[in-house]
Amino acid sequence: MTPQPAAPFRHIHLIGICGTAMGSVAAMLHDQGYRVTGSDAKVYPPMSDFLRAKGIPMFEGFQEDNLNPVPELVIVGNAISRGNPELEAALDRRLYYLSLPEALKFFFLRHTHNLVVTGTHGKTTTTSLLAWIFQHAGRQPSYLIGGIPLNFDQGCRRQDGPNWILEGDEYDTAFFDKRSKFLHYLPELGIINNIEFDHADIYASLDDIKTSFRRFVDIIPRNGMLVLNADDPNAIDVSRKAQCPLVEVGFNENAAVRLTHFTTSPEGVSFHLLGHPFTVPLFGRHNAQNAAMAIAAAHFYRIPLPDIAQALAAFRGIKRRLEIHAQVGSYTLVDDFGHHPTALRETIAALRQKFPGRRLVALFEPRSNTTRRAVFQKELPAALALADLIGMTKVARADQLPEADRLNVDQLLADLVTAGKPALYEPEVTSLITQLLPRLQPGDVICAFSNGSFDGLLPSLADRLRAAS
Repeated sequence: MTPQPAAPFRHIHLIGICGTAMGSVAAMLHDQGYRVTGSDAKVYPPMSDFLRAKGIPMFEGFQEDNLNPVPELVIVGNAISRGNPELEAALDRRLYYLSLPEALKFFFLRHTHNLVVTGTHGKTTTTSLLAWIFQHAGRQPSYLIGGIPLNFDQGCRRQDGPNWILEGDEYDTAFFDKRSKFLHYLPELGIINNIEFDHADIYASLDDIKTSFRRFVDIIPRNGMLVLNADDPNAIDVSRKAQCPLVEVGFNENAAVRLTHFTTSPEGVSFHLLGHPFTVPLFGRHNAQNAAMAIAAAHFYRIPLPDIAQALAAFRGIKRRLEIHAQVGSYTLVDDFGHHPTALRETIAALRQKFPGRRLVALFEPRSNTTRRAVFQKELPAALALADLIGMTKVARADQLPEADRLNVDQLLADLVTAGKPALYEPEVTSLITQLLPRLQPGDVICAFSNGSFDGLLPSLADRLRAAS
């Protein structure tokens, strides 16, 4: 990276501006008085409308001319890689550049009290819960969340309070910085929900992931706090050399902060923590754990337990986390971001809790950089077999992977049949819906699992169900 220019920043340009976090940071910089411009491959709503309302000029497509006049700073999005003509021009001109996490640290995080939520699973939910608790308590937190909490209208916002609450992603920072994003967020309080193998395109093994989490633990100051999942051996392991106080939270009887009186109902989960009862309109044991982590962190910042309980009871959830997409007659269509086998397993269990006695159909798109690969060849059928009927489409971008490294869909289906589960495979969504419709039964709960759009499966299925009714 080139040295920082002597003159103050005036003009800041973002390559990849329409990403959720990139667009939000662009708006925050604009509100601070910087001249902000940006570009993206496709400039589309809702982010394009949001940025235009701010008066931020945007270019559709990447090209060298987008850097005229020359900005003092370029912020490079995580999706931008070498070969991008705009990035190549910035490098050729020796322009000063930062990743998005570096820019957050430079402009916003150096003089605030930062709470950083990490872990393979539950980051978005725990961060959303924690931000809502602070908001409900009148603390006016700033926040960065990798999803859209329904209690807020956007996933990233700067407010007047002294705290930033950030979802700390373990994925790499930028094309030039392969460290985890969470290493840039200056945590005062850190949360580690859990640690499993994921991101097979970045990490070679679980040990590599644990090394990154150890680095996260290393940067928490002595007067900070680390909140750990007491039920996760990997989270406990990476914290052994922490220089700050530790709080272990979980169902484990050895946990310093223990969940007790855990019950479930179609309305959500209830439990006691720190001697106080809590009810959260979320589902599954894993979401009780997520809520407990948020409670422990908020308690550290002296938010009264009754206030925390009120906030949790009013939590509305997150888009694409067990989100009801449509109700068509007796059919319930659910949208979920889950793709890792553990997430699939926990979400199916949560659906059983939310819709007791109803048949569950799981539709799965192998799309993430890990589930496209063979690393979870055995774990995926075991997780999906918890549903009553399973449907799958083709492995996304399969041509980018050697066949030996690719998820074997035929084997996955064979394993499901061996487990006694009816399973369908069609490469395309339209064909899958056609095969699925005659197999559906009144009252079915149909959940689409994908970290992408699933080629519009849910709206298309809803239309076909309406047409057939």
